Amino acid sequence: MARYVFRDGIFVDRQTGVPMEKPFAGQIVMPNVISDIPDYASPIDGRMVTSRSERRDDLKRNNCVEYEPSLSPTKGKFRNPDFCKKRGLQVSEEFR
Repeated sequence: MARYVFRDGIFVDRQTGVPMEKPFAGQIVMPNVISDIPDYASPIDGRMVTSRSERRDDLKRNNCVEYEPSLSPTKGKFRNPDFCKKRGLQVSEEFR
């Protein structure tokens, strides 16, 4: 598999210097860089989390997982009226 580097404004094969073939409609597929997350205090232990790696460590350390509605038995919908009232939420239609 060829590896490409960016030289003189184009992507070229690292070993041969041959320009990369454009995959579709003259466009080059380029890496996507995702910015880091904003700093926040962990809701579990109060430590500051300043990067994605610290977030992963925080979740692991506190035996937590990333929120995913499909993991919830109610799929992220609310059914407890007292819980909803206390937090200013509404009970989902299915549970009224």
